[in-house]
Amino acid sequence: MTTYLQNARHGVWDHEAAVLPRSYVDVVVQVGGSPLLLPPVDEVDPDVIGVLDGLVLSGGGDVDPARYGAEPHPRTGGTSAVRDRAEETLLRAALAAGVPVLGVCRGMQVLNVALGGTLVQHLPDVVGHEGHQPAPATFGRTRVRLDEGSLLGGVFGAETEVRCYHHQAVDVLSPELVAVGRAGDGTLEAVELRGPRFAVGVQWHPEVDGDDCRLFQALVNAASGRTT
Repeated sequence: MTTYLQNARHGVWDHEAAVLPRSYVDVVVQVGGSPLLLPPVDEVDPDVIGVLDGLVLSGGGDVDPARYGAEPHPRTGGTSAVRDRAEETLLRAALAAGVPVLGVCRGMQVLNVALGGTLVQHLPDVVGHEGHQPAPATFGRTRVRLDEGSLLGGVFGAETEVRCYHHQAVDVLSPELVAVGRAGDGTLEAVELRGPRFAVGVQWHPEVDGDDCRLFQALVNAASGRTT
């Protein structure tokens, strides 16, 4: 699971640290996986993918718009060139090796941008509301309709209610991905890599819903070669 660099306090210390919300760790353990945290570094070794059974691209700050040829919107923030490079390197190595991938929120956006897509930098400009990120540190709720026959449709069924916290979203979808889930306002909420490999992105935050571990269970099953 990828992490991000942020100032953190622990004990007597207050300094930059590689962090990840504990909810990611807990849900992976809950479904039988062993979490391994991957810090963003300037020269990430793609060969590290050889010791991983699955890769989670976690949520966090915005992807640098320069990576998809755009100027930054006034509301774009929290970018990290180091993290962007590190996660794209890990993602490409995982896809090349057939390692299952789950992109969560920012992670779905990283997946799209790395494969040639672009992003809407401030979603309220497009949908006319702030329901996907209603207030600081407050998750919104939205219903997502999923395509019949898709991998994620097989996990959740035709519709699922999710918790979301994002002000950006996919704009132009990579030709290597398929759109499989949308919110009622048209926002793209779920994508899958074309072909049989397990590589999916969701715009919501499945790690914060401890009562619904189906997506992480599907990832662990794919990582261990199980089908159920």
